[in-house]
Amino acid sequence: MSSTLTPDLFRRHDESDDARFYAFPRLVTHIDETAIAAVTQLYREFFPPNGRILDLMSSWVSHLPEEVRYSHVVGLGMNAEELAANPRLDEWLVQSLNENPQLPFADASFDACGICVSIQYLTDPVAVLEEVARVLTPNAPIVTFSNRCFPTKAVAVWQSLSDEDHGRLVAYYLTETGAFDRIQVLDRSDRASVRRSDPLFAVAGRRTAIGGRVPE
Repeated sequence: MSSTLTPDLFRRHDESDDARFYAFPRLVTHIDETAIAAVTQLYREFFPPNGRILDLMSSWVSHLPEEVRYSHVVGLGMNAEELAANPRLDEWLVQSLNENPQLPFADASFDACGICVSIQYLTDPVAVLEEVARVLTPNAPIVTFSNRCFPTKAVAVWQSLSDEDHGRLVAYYLTETGAFDRIQVLDRSDRASVRRSDPLFAVAGRRTAIGGRVPE
C-alpha cells in the first residue's frame, strides 16, 4: 500500500469476517434501473465485443449489454449462490480479495475488467488493482463504479468523501499502481429526468503496454 494511503484510512466499522457478512445471498440490485443503464452503456463503450471479460466483485447480475457477445466472462465474488445465478458468467469463483488480493489467473488473461459498486469495500485496493493490471492485456480497460455501499463494510476513507471525491480517489488508486494511463473520471448520472435516479460515477483507465506485467 502507498505510504500516502495509511492503514487507518481502510478501517471499517465491521471488521468481522467478510465471508460471514456475504454468506446470505442478496439477489437484489444496489442501484436503480437508470443507473444500471448507465453502467451497461459504459460497458458498451469500453469493453471489446468478443473479448475476455473479468467481472470482479461480481454477483447475480453483471449489467453487460444483452446484444453484445463476449468470448468468455469470468466472475469473482463472495457468494456462490449469487454467482451461480448469473446467466452471463461462463465461469465463476468465490474469493475474498481482502483476505487474498492475488488473482488466480495467468498474465494477460482478460481484455477488460469491470468493478461495479464494490471498490469501496477493498481494504488494499491498490494491491488488487495491481493484480488486475497483471491479468489484463495491454490497452485493456478497467471501469470502476461508485456510489451505493453497505456502510458497515465500506472503508473509512470512502465514507469521509463526497461522490465527486470518490472518483478522484479511485483515479488515485489506479495511478498508484503505475500500470494504467488515460485515466478518466466520469459522471454518468441522469439529472435530466423528472424522477431523480441514483447517481452513477465511473473511473476508466487503460492498461499500459508493458509486456503484460505491472511496471517495476
